[in-house]
Amino acid sequence: MSSPRPTKTPSAIAQIGRLERVTLGERVHTELRELLMSGELAPGQKMSLRSVAETLGVSMMPVREAVSRLVADQSLEVLPNRAVRVPLMNLARFRELTTVRLAVEGFAAEQAARSRAESDLAAMRQFEKAFLTEARSSDPHADRAVRANKDLHFAVYRATGLPTLVGIIEGLWLKIGPVLNFDLKASPERLRTGGAAGHHRRLVAAVKDGDGAAARKALIDDIEGAASFIESTGRLLD
Repeated sequence: MSSPRPTKTPSAIAQIGRLERVTLGERVHTELRELLMSGELAPGQKMSLRSVAETLGVSMMPVREAVSRLVADQSLEVLPNRAVRVPLMNLARFRELTTVRLAVEGFAAEQAARSRAESDLAAMRQFEKAFLTEARSSDPHADRAVRANKDLHFAVYRATGLPTLVGIIEGLWLKIGPVLNFDLKASPERLRTGGAAGHHRRLVAAVKDGDGAAARKALIDDIEGAASFIESTGRLLD
């Protein structure tokens, strides 16, 4: 019995050629998500789509595609004049997000202490060191500090080995990330004395030791310390 002949690729599909695994729109979406989650964009900050396109070296179409997705999940908003901006945050919404973060991210820290690998610890130490460098500097770079803060937190969350959980936390950070501007970018003195470096040190140590309760406590102290200061600035809407 002869073997079945291999099926030929339809000529119409063959003519397409290989597609990029990641579209330009997806790449732009990823970059904008990173800026929002890292706190590198502040609430109320307006965004020029043309400027984004020029900076990333792409056309307007993938930028519009990416922004439309972020508007759909309420991470960006379109004003009546069609300008795009980072949404403002009111006090009630901030407290709601903080309450959910304490539960979800606290759980993640506890799970990370149980599941982390040595490679996870290496990443945590790298980002903790990067944050500490800015916190101790006489001329700190706030953008680097907020990026290191985000990278450290997510190194902990990825150590859980639970992608669904990480995705949930990413959704929270898309909304809360910009408000971190009110904390870590408040002033060089705030960066040095705000307590985040100490909380980070305790968090990484607890994850290393496999102490889930201590990891959760350090993470909760970090979130609550930042939240308390952010509320004290008076920059949240009533």
